[in-house]
Amino acid sequence: MELLRKELSHLLGEKLSRIECINEQPNTALWSLYDSDGNAMSLLAKSFSTPGIAAQLAWKMSMLARSGTVRMPVVYGVVTHDDTPGPDVLLMERLRGVPVEAPTRTPDRWEHLKDQIVEGLLAWHRVDSRGCVGNVDNTQENIWPSWYRQRVETLWATINQYPNNGLTMQDRRILFRTRECLPRLFEDFNDNCVLIHGNFTLSSMLKDGRSDQLLAMVNPGMTLWAPREYEIFRLYEAGQSESLLWHYLQRAPVSESFLWRRWLYVLWDGVDQLLQTGRLNRPVFDVAAKNLLPWIS
Repeated sequence: MELLRKELSHLLGEKLSRIECINEQPNTALWSLYDSDGNAMSLLAKSFSTPGIAAQLAWKMSMLARSGTVRMPVVYGVVTHDDTPGPDVLLMERLRGVPVEAPTRTPDRWEHLKDQIVEGLLAWHRVDSRGCVGNVDNTQENIWPSWYRQRVETLWATINQYPNNGLTMQDRRILFRTRECLPRLFEDFNDNCVLIHGNFTLSSMLKDGRSDQLLAMVNPGMTLWAPREYEIFRLYEAGQSESLLWHYLQRAPVSESFLWRRWLYVLWDGVDQLLQTGRLNRPVFDVAAKNLLPWIS
């Protein structure tokens, strides 16, 4: 932490009194910066243990900002370490606001906020990939079912390298069965890939605490080109999330087969999170497996 503070002080040309970690994950950390007088600066620093990820995310955030109608944090720069040890750091704007998961003051305000969110999302979803599929650093001309099968096979091979990972034999049977059923689960799939946020949850959006107006979308995921259903599958929780999901589907319907494919996405996203954090979100994994089971039996 001290080394990072000194490095950022040198880079910004101002001595930082302290930096404070406000969110820590196994591979990333988000830092709040304080000037020499102890006042919070309008900057955030996000450090990455894996080289290259900061630059990729900076590029995607800039593309989302250029292509959309909703505000994204401004990217001020990326700090890399080619010859010296240290994490890559993404410097970005610190935005004010509260997460959208905080209840609105009235039901009418929630309806209006949903309109704003869906319209902002659709602005990105109108940007066609022109045949590309995949992550920021690995776009390729492909079709989505083939790309997703490759992703599942990679996750399956990786999870099998760690036998003590918290998955039961029943969990493994479910995962193995979904791999066998992928062709049927994606039968007749024909949706094109578009520009997506990639981490679309209520906590990844900010609103004004008083007016309940949408301010910005933050914390995008790494996936760049994917079908729209891969954007909205995270809105599976009952309540506000599910209400926003159906509001989106009223404006821009997707295939009926999304009703079961979304649980496939939730299930393997849980595996991905397990590999990244070392922890399995057991309740979510079990709900996904239960809802998917009738379609893979």
